[in-house]
Amino acid sequence: MTDRNDAQPVPAANAGVAVNEPFLTRAAWARILPFGVYILFIVLGDVLERVGFSRAELRWLYPVQAGAVLALLAVYWRQYDELHRFALSLKQVLVAIVTGIVVLVLWVNLDLPWTTIGNAPGYNPTTDGRVDWLLVAIRIAGAALVVPVMEELFWRSFVMRWVERADFQLVDPARIGFKAFVIPTVLFGFEHNLWLAGIVAGVAYGLLYMRHRNLWSPVLAHAVTNGLLGIWVMATASWQFW
Repeated sequence: MTDRNDAQPVPAANAGVAVNEPFLTRAAWARILPFGVYILFIVLGDVLERVGFSRAELRWLYPVQAGAVLALLAVYWRQYDELHRFALSLKQVLVAIVTGIVVLVLWVNLDLPWTTIGNAPGYNPTTDGRVDWLLVAIRIAGAALVVPVMEELFWRSFVMRWVERADFQLVDPARIGFKAFVIPTVLFGFEHNLWLAGIVAGVAYGLLYMRHRNLWSPVLAHAVTNGLLGIWVMATASWQFW
């Protein structure tokens, strides 16, 4: 006869399945919602243009878009534990900066017809030939300071690791497998009008994340790419790249 203190627990029929565990955790939603709001504004702009608003009339939609994303990032900041400390070495900072510059050079040269989805009239901050510098400042600040944090939190911190394992926060970036690298990289590419340039950028940022095991590395590279792209667009009036 077995003593009740020595009895072994009987495994439940659904052992290993956390019945009450949500499909997506709060940490996941903290990375999804800012990105979702950003995409929602893109869709809204397209809908408004289709119903008759001109692109010039919709230019002020971007400041609202960037502000909404920034507000969500601020609300969820405590969830972004990997960004609470900037722990890159000088060498890693330089590698990230150089990577961002290389991606920029490739980006503005990978604009062949077959590498482009649809027509991209871009963001033109001029009125009757005069530049609205407030719009320019907001556009560059949003692209260089807000978008890199939002996109890297979504694509690298969340999606890459989540494809690898549902409890993504336990995944070491250096341990991300082939499938978990390729799927988000391709999706990141097709998020952009220049899909091939987007894939190249996704590969570069993803490798930085895996190599340095620090989200600040792809964020910095992404910020360099977007910031310099803004300067290049203004210098060349190549609005289609915005």
